[in-house]
Amino acid sequence: SVIYYHTNGQKEAATALINELDAAEIWDNPITTEIAPLEVFFKAEDYHQKYFKNNPDQSYCRVVVAPKVAKFRKEFASILRA
Repeated sequence: SVIYYHTNGQKEAATALINELDAAEIWDNPITTEIAPLEVFFKAEDYHQKYFKNNPDQSYCRVVVAPKVAKFRKEFASILRA
């Protein structure tokens, strides 16, 4: 995985969070997510935009994404916009 940053502040925030999570020893191995500057960005094709919303019956969306979204909505219901 990789985190692309636009500013040094974003880079510092990402680095600090990774260091904090590693220090908490949540996982057996250290986080290996790369942190790199965003150099080129290509917007995905239209059919990729809002993919989950537009393809709720696609098997991956139904089996993998939907349960994660439901859990997120339940966990953060108090701060989500309607």
